[in-house]
Amino acid sequence: MKTNTINKKEIEKFSKIAEEWWNPDGKFKPLHNFNPIRIKYIKENIITNFNIKHSDKPLKNINILDIGCGGGLLSEPMCRLGANVVGIDASEKNINVAKFHAKKNNLKIDYKIGSPEKLKTVKKFDVILNMEIVEHVENINFFIEQSSNLLKKNGIMFTATLNKTLKSYVFAIIGAEYILKWLPIGTHDWEKFVKPKDLINISKKNNLELKKLDGMKFNIFNNSWEVSNDVSVNYIAKFIKN
Repeated sequence: MKTNTINKKEIEKFSKIAEEWWNPDGKFKPLHNFNPIRIKYIKENIITNFNIKHSDKPLKNINILDIGCGGGLLSEPMCRLGANVVGIDASEKNINVAKFHAKKNNLKIDYKIGSPEKLKTVKKFDVILNMEIVEHVENINFFIEQSSNLLKKNGIMFTATLNKTLKSYVFAIIGAEYILKWLPIGTHDWEKFVKPKDLINISKKNNLELKKLDGMKFNIFNNSWEVSNDVSVNYIAKFIKN
């Protein structure tokens, strides 16, 4: 039985480009373009789920764990929306970048080096973000199990990843890495992409019930991402813990 979710090769890959996290025109440019729709989706679903009144800080008193937080591209907006955020990442370089950027912007975010199985906490979280991370972990079954253990009953887990289809191979690897050069070559391994039905089955075994499944589609005409019914490439799933 695997007791570790860290894939060293993947960590090294992202550690090498850690300095680029906050450069909107750098190696993480696609993620910067992707971020507004992710933030909106997460915020709106949390507000609906917990019956929160809209305000400047709608996520006040919501405890969020951002797994595979990288340089903090999602942790920071969640913090600005009022949430108490813990961000974890297995790359020390990523965490150092995240800490430096949060300090510079006077944001209180608890960043730690680690993975779900290594997180020492008695506190369980209202929301867990597994965004663009499951396709980079060592053992997805163990990863989801450990993530679920950290989530409160009736809490939400958001999991965003890439579907394992011919279209995702063409778009996410040949298109984004080789033709458009949006991402460094080798960023993704198609073998590690996850079909929604497989993600749903793994999650179900770990007391996570699917509430919503949406596609994320890039609109070339206005150069932005939008929520769509098409889950053939990028998709996001919202699970509730039973």
